[in-house]
Amino acid sequence: MSKDWMYVALTCLFELFWVFGFNTASTWWHWAIILVIIAIDFYFLSKACENLPTGTVYAIFAGIGTVGTTLMDVFIFGGEFSLAKGLFMVILVVGVIGLKLADNQHKEETDLKGVQ
Repeated sequence: MSKDWMYVALTCLFELFWVFGFNTASTWWHWAIILVIIAIDFYFLSKACENLPTGTVYAIFAGIGTVGTTLMDVFIFGGEFSLAKGLFMVILVVGVIGLKLADNQHKEETDLKGVQ
């Protein structure tokens, strides 16, 4: 895994940390920690976007954040899971994968044109 994709993984992980914090914070210092985590999260997001397509990075960031937050709500905070939630999470993941594959296709076509 390249360093850039490691930044994508870290920004997704830190997003889940601060979303968890939003649900559990009860004192001022909890909120201070959340602000630090958000700052770190956006630092990793900006580093990931330096060498990877911003649209792809953000789609992955938002997709994993959405799916992760929904699963966190169900498994940690006692939220309800429905077939509709599961279906839309699958659609979201398929969309993110499709965007990544389409981006790779465009990059390969561009690289081939540069070689000719």
